[in-house]
Parts: sequence; C-alpha cells; structure tokens
Amino acid sequence: MRVATLFGITLSLAMGVGGLTPPVTQAVQLRDGTVYFVQPPKLVNATTTYKDVNIWGGTYYFTINLPDNAGESLQKVTIAQREGTENIRYNLNDTRAFVGTRERKESRLTLGAVTDERDTRTVTVNFDPPVTPGQTVTIALRPVSNPSFSGVYLLGVTAFPVGEKSHGQFLGFGRFQFYSNRSNWWFP
Repeated sequence: MRVATLFGITLSLAMGVGGLTPPVTQAVQLRDGTVYFVQPPKLVNATTTYKDVNIWGGTYYFTINLPDNAGESLQKVTIAQREGTENIRYNLNDTRAFVGTRERKESRLTLGAVTDERDTRTVTVNFDPPVTPGQTVTIALRPVSNPSFSGVYLLGVTAFPVGEKSHGQFLGFGRFQFYSNRSNWWFP
C-alpha cells in the first residue's frame, strides 16, 4: 500500500495539477552563483569541407544539440585544439552560426564576439542573443587554410550556459584527419 501511495503522489507531482502543467526545468545554480546546464548539450557532428593539407577556403562545422530540458540557454562555445602538429589559424570575421545542420541550414544566428586565444589554441564563439533550449545549431569556423602537416587534429568543444559565472560542459572532440596532397603521390 505504501509503494502504491508513493507512486501515485510521484505521478501526480510529475503530471502537475490535473495533468495539465508540465514540469518546469530550471538551470542548476550553486550557492557561489555557478550556473550549470540541467541536461547538457551534445556534440552531434564535426566535419570539414576539405581533408587535404594546405587547402584554402575550407570550413569546419560543429553541430550541437541543446535539448529542451537544458534548463538554460547556450551563451558561448569554445573550440580548443588539443592535438595536431600545427596550430590552426582562423578567419574569425568569417565565423557563422545557424539553426540546423550543415546539410539542412535553417535560420542564421547572430553572434557576439568571436575571439582567439593563441596561447591555449582556443576560439570562443559568443551567441547574441543566447540560443534557447530545444534547438540544434551549427557553428561554421573558417580556417585561413588547412594545416600544412598531415595527421589527426583534435578540437575539443565546450558549451557554456548563460550566467556571469557559468560552468563549461565539455561535449567531446571534433576529429579531423588531414592528408598530404594525393595528387603529388607517385603510384607505380
């Protein structure tokens, strides 16, 4: 009987009064003011338009899903190069973001400051206004050119909720494999 009563109370609370009010998801905020996502975003995909070294005009796409129950809007994303022989340089003024994926672009998003911290090899992309929960967004980052050296380049993606003191949630790595120009290879 106790289990059934407890289950009924829990179900009633989850359903809301009369089953009409959905539960409200709010951001997690610690006593010190640090804001966390309730449900963190997810790095869905990271792709590049060109995989050869020394190619100009490429774009690196990072697609992020911000779930409905994130509890807070997405304020900024950092993309930090963690592995790779050469430091990748970017045309920060060409950075774009839009709702949707690389293949299905929807509305364009307005960006705030896009900055590059050379010492930590980190690009920061600020959204202005922040991205509301329940959307999939893609950041299009333009390198000056692909690296000169072939190999694997790992770019770590971290998302930050809105707040003066927000905790970044590491979403994973974008893994790019760049190859030596295959047209220069000699095949017997």
